[in-house]
Amino acid sequence: MTAPKILVVDDEADIRDLLKEILTEEGYEVDVAADATEARACREEKDSDLVLLDIWMPDTDGITLLREWAADPATAAAPVVMMSGHGTVETAVEATRLGAFDFIEKPVSLAKLLRVVELALEEGRSRQKPRVRHLLPELIRPIGKSRVMRGLREHVERVATHDTSVLLVGEPGSGREAFARYMHSLSGRATGPFVSVVAGSIGPEDAAARLCGRREASGTSDGLLDEARGGTLFLNEVGDLSANAQSALLAAVESGEFRRFGNDEVRSVDVRIVSSAQSALDRMPANDFRRDLASLLGVITLHVPPLREYAEDVPELLVYFVDRLVEAEDLKFRRFSVAAQNRLRNYPWPGNVRDLKNLVKRLLIMGGPEEITLEEVEDLLAYESAADEPLVKQDLLALPLREAREQFERAYLQQQLILCHGKVGQLAKRVGMERTHLYRKLRSLGIDFRQSATED
Repeated sequence: MTAPKILVVDDEADIRDLLKEILTEEGYEVDVAADATEARACREEKDSDLVLLDIWMPDTDGITLLREWAADPATAAAPVVMMSGHGTVETAVEATRLGAFDFIEKPVSLAKLLRVVELALEEGRSRQKPRVRHLLPELIRPIGKSRVMRGLREHVERVATHDTSVLLVGEPGSGREAFARYMHSLSGRATGPFVSVVAGSIGPEDAAARLCGRREASGTSDGLLDEARGGTLFLNEVGDLSANAQSALLAAVESGEFRRFGNDEVRSVDVRIVSSAQSALDRMPANDFRRDLASLLGVITLHVPPLREYAEDVPELLVYFVDRLVEAEDLKFRRFSVAAQNRLRNYPWPGNVRDLKNLVKRLLIMGGPEEITLEEVEDLLAYESAADEPLVKQDLLALPLREAREQFERAYLQQQLILCHGKVGQLAKRVGMERTHLYRKLRSLGIDFRQSATED
């Protein structure tokens, strides 16, 4: 098996030599370049599977070179990992927007370097696989580099190749359908249809006909089991299925066959059923959801986490939705300031990813300067919070005491900081805390107050 080829681009000879030595010992084939000119020459001479690219170089900076490579199909395929000893969050976000796989700070941690290299090469290999899956909607592989999201993607990838039913449990707006589509795209049914239906829309009166189809004098109409034939049927909020719909679905899934309403022809069930629910079906009262159907639909159950559990991915999601909406709806490009990103990382996101996308869309439609400021974000969040709305929307009773207390304290202090116009001194008086203790509390909760504190 040919060793992966890595190109290291850095103007510091010591760093080039060190990285080459480390990566060569790990079994990689390594080339080095001292500047952008040498890097271009290396890439013209032979393909690289991965590029480690320094940001600050004497002739052309790494961001400019990354932008150049991203625009060229011949060089865009290989993942690029950016490196810098004095980078900023804005630089990292810009690199991500241009397609960089990750951002490593110098001095480089050996463990992190090897892990990022491994993940980036894996990403590069996935880019070279057949592209048939891209016939599906745009967001196929749910994004996010956090441990939580990487772990969930790995679970989905393992399950995808098996044709068994899967239940995705999570809060509304958390991206359950995105993971269902991702699972479908990796399965043996990827070239078949992906049919999504809100379970509650299958009425009790015509449940059998809606699922199995109908034959009348005027003609034959397909039901959902035929519409999704050879592919995946996604039942969104499956717990809302009526009793009649549950009975019809159970009969078809359990026997592996069904008949159209008004027709005795036996048809086989050739679909994979993926469902979503806010909690495991076996936790619902038995008179609301049949236990036998629950066991058939939840052979494998995966938990899709709320956005607040992987808040470190919020900046990447903001960049993704800005780019997607600018391209799809011809909106003017805008970017989030570092302070705005930090504020949104600490927002509880009661509606999860759906809320984040809607917030980005509103800010782009309203328009304004290219940079979206903290003040603009605060004004929008304050405007959209109804006066009689509870401070913390998520169900704190479902959390351990420590996590529930942290969620409340974070939301409480963030809201109070808004009312104090970002002034920490006023906040200390308002909440009755000694200022030093308040700073310590804000840091522990991850609330950004540095910009506000300078105005205090």
